[in-house]
Amino acid sequence: MPLPDGLSRADGQAAAPITQDQRALLLRIVRDAAREAIMPRFRALDPSQIATKSGPADLVTLADTEAEALIRERVGAAWPEAAVLGEEAVAADPSLRLQMGTADPCVIVDPVDGTWNFAKGLSLFGVLLAVLRGGKPVWGLLYDPVMDDWIEAAVGEPARLVSADGRERILRSSREARPGRLTGYMPLGLYRREERARIVAEFPDFLRITSLRCALHEYRMVAQGHAEFALSGPTPHPWDHAAGVLAVQGAGGVARFLDGSPYDAARPKGVLLAAGSEAAWESLARRFAFLA
Repeated sequence: MPLPDGLSRADGQAAAPITQDQRALLLRIVRDAAREAIMPRFRALDPSQIATKSGPADLVTLADTEAEALIRERVGAAWPEAAVLGEEAVAADPSLRLQMGTADPCVIVDPVDGTWNFAKGLSLFGVLLAVLRGGKPVWGLLYDPVMDDWIEAAVGEPARLVSADGRERILRSSREARPGRLTGYMPLGLYRREERARIVAEFPDFLRITSLRCALHEYRMVAQGHAEFALSGPTPHPWDHAAGVLAVQGAGGVARFLDGSPYDAARPKGVLLAAGSEAAWESLARRFAFLA
C-alpha cells in the first residue's frame, strides 16, 4: 500500500510489532467500553459523579473510571504479557507513570479524553489508546464514541479513518506552511502565566489558534488535513499524545519535541509539536523555540 508523502518506513522499525488479531481485540474492547460505560453517562451525569483532580478545570467522571477499569480488565485478560496503564490509574498512583517508558509491551489509555467537554455535555471527547514498545508508540487508536468512527495508525503504515460501517479513507495532512494560512491548537492555560503574553503575541500572524480541550480531536483534525498543527502543554502526558503522534506521522506529517527530539513516552517534560509538513514544523519550531 503506498504511503502518504513524507511517510517513511525507515524510522527504525519496518512494521508495528502488533498482530492484526491484537489490533482487532483492542478496537473491540474500546468500542465495548464506550457503549457500556461512556455513552450511557453522556449528558446524564449526576453532579456527584464529577470530581476534580489537579484543579477546577481538570475533571474526572464516573465514566472515566468505569471505562478505564473495563479496558484494563479486558485487555489484561486477553493480553496478559502487556502492562495496561491509564490516566486515572496514574492520577491515583503517580509512580505508574514511569512504567509507560519501560514496560514492554505497554498499552496506555485515556478512557475519556476531553473530560471537561464530556462533563459539560459537549460532544468533543473520545478514547485514546496506544501500544508502546520500549517507550515508543507502535500502534494507536483515536476513537470517537459519538460517531463510532476511529483513526487507526501504526508505525510505517498510512493512517486510516474508519467508519462504523467499515468504510476506510487514507489520511493526508495539510502541506500548507504559510503562517497566515495556518490553523492550530494550543492549550494556553497549561503554560505559566509569565509565558502566556509572549505566546499570545504570536497569534495575530496565524489564521487561527484555538483549543478544542481534547487532544484526540485536535490530532484527528491535523491528521485529516483540516488544521496544520498542534502544540502540547509543557507536560506531555503519554495518554494524550502517543496515539496522536502516530496518526499525524501516518498522514505524512511530523511530530517531534520543540528541541528536535523524537517522541518518547518516557520523557516527562517538553513541548511536543505536531505539524502537517516538515516545512510547517520547522517554521513553527523556530517561532516557538522559547518554549523548548
